[in-house]
Amino acid sequence: MATAADQTAKVESVVEQWRQLQIRNVRFELPDMHGTSRSKLVPIDHVERYAREGLNMYGGAVVLDSRSDIVPGTLYNEEVAYADQLLRPDPRTAAIVPWAEATGRMICDTYWSDGRPLGAAPRHVYGRVLERCHELGYEPLMGVEPEFYLLDAATREPLFDGYHIFNTVRNTYVPLIERIVDDMRVYGIDVITANCEYAGSQWEINFMLGRGVEGPDRAFSFKNGVKELARSEGLIATFMSKPFPDGAGCGAHNHMGLLDRERGENALSDDDGEWGLSQVGRSFLAGQLRHARSIYTLLAPTVNCFKRRRTHTFSPTNVSWGVEDRSAYVRLKGGSAESRHLENRAPTGLSNPYLVGAALLGAGVLGVEDALELEPPARPPAEEDPSKQPLPTTPEEALAALESDERVVELLGDEFVRAYGVMRRHELQRFADHVTDWELREYLELY
Repeated sequence: MATAADQTAKVESVVEQWRQLQIRNVRFELPDMHGTSRSKLVPIDHVERYAREGLNMYGGAVVLDSRSDIVPGTLYNEEVAYADQLLRPDPRTAAIVPWAEATGRMICDTYWSDGRPLGAAPRHVYGRVLERCHELGYEPLMGVEPEFYLLDAATREPLFDGYHIFNTVRNTYVPLIERIVDDMRVYGIDVITANCEYAGSQWEINFMLGRGVEGPDRAFSFKNGVKELARSEGLIATFMSKPFPDGAGCGAHNHMGLLDRERGENALSDDDGEWGLSQVGRSFLAGQLRHARSIYTLLAPTVNCFKRRRTHTFSPTNVSWGVEDRSAYVRLKGGSAESRHLENRAPTGLSNPYLVGAALLGAGVLGVEDALELEPPARPPAEEDPSKQPLPTTPEEALAALESDERVVELLGDEFVRAYGVMRRHELQRFADHVTDWELREYLELY
């Protein structure tokens, strides 16, 4: 593991190169609880000092709710007298931002002044699970399929209606799509496909899987970058799970593989094994099933996410798996032994890629540690198999399931689970207190 001195030296090397390229400013980015980028812009002359000493930022920024409310009881506010955290940049994430003038960025980890990490910070949570995976001798590969809408910024409405999936004209209906593809590749995100999705004004753009923390780092960078690019062209890019009641939802299907760290081979795959999976592969999948209900709050974190989940919409409703079954919770992706991996179809557009990665990798790791046996695949389509346990149907049920699973709490960290639960329940109370348009139409005049 690299020491703080090693990290600082690498940052200094990056800064030296950037000065030669006339980079003037550097973003220190912190992924928050929702996968949103919280950052400070630092003139390049001050980057090396902040890399050594840490860049101060209000510590509670990690646990703000979705409205940026300061939520009591989330561990990083009144409990620590609203103290600052210190951001330390990870030089592996250094990239020049193509859509910002003379600007670089680095994703940061975060610590208190005494050197303790903020245990609820999503990138740290993923790092905890990654270390556990490494102890078993495996390296995860992770990728995300982000779906999003482009909306008119003034009206907040789609640019066009109808269903148009894979339509060649609509694939590049707005110039922004090709700009995203080009700029993301310059940014270090290797885009492999781009296409219009099912609903009008909805797209999906996919990129290569990344090793270790690189997987969620790429997903975080892509999502926040797309929102910036859309704004620069007078549009809104929204990854909201269900923005329109009569439109398709936005998913963020997670693709995960496992490499043997010594041999570099696919640890999940075995052509001679049952369903083409190795014993490790079967246990890893079985772990994702055993802990599915416990981690579901991290895959579908908001009240809006549950409005995406309906049968016959390719959004899973039960704890199931299947070979190439799009209705299952876990879809085993076939192909060659080298490419065989798991696609978890539950994560929504509003999910945080670090927390999704931690949840799915962690559940799989627990399955491997326990040498779990894999049940047969569900009767296809999996969503119609009545023998399968349903996934949680409310955010409250999902939170309770997480908090009651001692193995998952220990793996993700009690500090994270406590802060996350308080923060999410604060959001849910705000939602419960809101008087909706439906209530006004239903009751206001006649009653």
